Amino acid sequence: MTVIRLLLVDDDPLVRAGLSFMMGGADDIEIVGEAADGSEVAALVDRTRPDVVLMDIRMPNVDGLTATERLRARKDAPQVVVLTTFHADDQVLRALRAGAAGFVLKDTPPTEILAAVRRVAAGDPVLSPTVTRQLMAHAAGSALDTRRSGARTRIATLNDREREVAVAVGQGRANAEIATQLFMSVATVKTHVSRILAKLDLNNRVQIALLTYDAGLLEEDGH
Repeated sequence: MTVIRLLLVDDDPLVRAGLSFMMGGADDIEIVGEAADGSEVAALVDRTRPDVVLMDIRMPNVDGLTATERLRARKDAPQVVVLTTFHADDQVLRALRAGAAGFVLKDTPPTEILAAVRRVAAGDPVLSPTVTRQLMAHAAGSALDTRRSGARTRIATLNDREREVAVAVGQGRANAEIATQLFMSVATVKTHVSRILAKLDLNNRVQIALLTYDAGLLEEDGH
């Protein structure tokens, strides 16, 4: 059994204690450290080498957004799941753009938080198509025009097939669904996704989805 090394970051000691109690009881999860502020994250990551960081967004000194940006810019950075109290929040969007693999609400049932950590550790984003649409709708009014030209320039580096896969990812489709839709194998879809991430210098599928939205590709496709 593979054990997931987990770092908890939250300024509320009661929240940290609750998360530690809840997550530490799972056989496949090891709590390797706790931090009360984003300023502590880098040193703890160096010392404990977590697979996943469960990161609160709002903290008094260095917030979770800044800590996520700094962390995901590092080589071999752990995956980050942000903790928040809102579904569609500007800071959540910024954290996802910075490379967070998803988010969970603080009032999410314990089993779902555990499932989210396991999914992220396995390389899967923690965003359902419904939540993705909510976030993109929230982003619609937030300086979209200033991002569109830049997003389209980046998308233009993809070939036609990669662009089709990117749009399908933006629609929230899983690899098997994309394979069926575009008449290719799941392995080929995975290869295309990897190439898209490399070409566009992105961390995960969530960032692909946000970029396709910014570029207007989902609107063109009727979504």
